[in-house]
Amino acid sequence: MSTTEQQPEVVPAADAPDVSKTAADATKPEVVAAAAPASTAADTAAAPAPTEAITEATAPTPSETKESTEKKEPAIESTPIGQLWTLVKAFGHPEIWGVTLVDPADHVPTRIILQKYLNANDGDLAKAKEQLTKTLEWRAKTKPLELAGKVFSKAKFDGLGYVTKYAQEGSDEPEGKEVFTWNIYGGVKSMNETFGKLEEFLEWRVALMELALQELDISSATKPITAEYDPYKIYQVHDYKSISFLRQSPQVKAASTETIKVFAQNYPELLKEKFFVNVPAVMGFIYTFMKLFVAPKTIKKFHPMSNGGNLAREFGESKVSELGDKLPDSYGGKGGKLEEQGKGPLLE
Repeated sequence: MSTTEQQPEVVPAADAPDVSKTAADATKPEVVAAAAPASTAADTAAAPAPTEAITEATAPTPSETKESTEKKEPAIESTPIGQLWTLVKAFGHPEIWGVTLVDPADHVPTRIILQKYLNANDGDLAKAKEQLTKTLEWRAKTKPLELAGKVFSKAKFDGLGYVTKYAQEGSDEPEGKEVFTWNIYGGVKSMNETFGKLEEFLEWRVALMELALQELDISSATKPITAEYDPYKIYQVHDYKSISFLRQSPQVKAASTETIKVFAQNYPELLKEKFFVNVPAVMGFIYTFMKLFVAPKTIKKFHPMSNGGNLAREFGESKVSELGDKLPDSYGGKGGKLEEQGKGPLLE
C-alpha cells in the first residue's frame, strides 16, 4: 500500500513518517465474375488467378475489420476497475468521498475513485481490494458525510482548521483550482481539551477533510485519471507555531498515531503536498535525516519550514496564476486573513 498519506498529522516525528485504434480502412477490390474468352490469349492472361480471386472475394470489409478490432478490447468487467466495482456492488455501501458510486463504464467520478485505490497500491489488485473493502466498512460505520455537518465544540476547536479553494479565472479544468486544508495546531488552547477525547478529535479532523473533498468536487469530473495524471489532490498545511516539540502529551501522541492510520487507510492518493510550517530548525534537520530512509515517492511531498511567511513562494508551478499571492498574508500572500478566506466544521 502506498504510504502517501501516512505522514505525521498532529506532531511530526522522525520515527513516524507518512504514515487511458483506429482500424485502417480495408479496401475490397471489385471481383469480376464473368469468365474470360478462351480464344483471346491477352484476355486470358489478364484474368485473375483462381487463388487471387478467392483471396479478394473473402477479404474483410471495412465494417468487419472494425468489429474485429473492437472485440479485442476487454469489457470493463474484466479489468481491475471492473473488479473493484464488482466488490462495491457486493458490499452494498454506495458512497465514497461524497460520490455515489455507479457503473464506472459510464461514470467518470466512480472510475476516478477506484483508480485511486489502484494507484495507492501500485496496481496491485488484491491490495486495492483489501483497502477498498476497509474504506467501505469504515464509511458505513463512521458516516463521514454526516460528520461534515456536525456541530463541534468551539472551546476545543475554534481557529484550528480551515479549508480554502483558489481557482483560475475562466478555467473549468480540474487543474485550474487548488484546494488547501489548514491545521493550525499552534492555536490549540488546551492540549488535554482538544486531544483528550480521541474519538471527538478524529471526528472533527474527518469533518475538515470531507469539507475539502466537497471543494475538490470529484463528482463533477469528466476526465478519468491514470497512474501518471491525477489533478484531484489537496495541499495540506500544518502550522506548529508556539508548540513545544519537547513535551508531547500521551493524548497528542495517540491523536497523531490514530489520525495517520485513519487517513492512510481511507483517503488514499489525495495528498498533493504537505507543508509543516513554523517548526523549530531542529525539526528541519530531522526531516533532512529522514530522506536517507524514507521512499522518495513519499518524502518528496514533505516540506518542513521554519518560517511560515515563506510558504507563498512554494507555488510557482501551479496552474492557478499567482497562487502564492492569493494565500493568507500570514503565510506570505496577499489574500487577507485565513479565518476570512477559509471555512471549517461547524462550531458552537
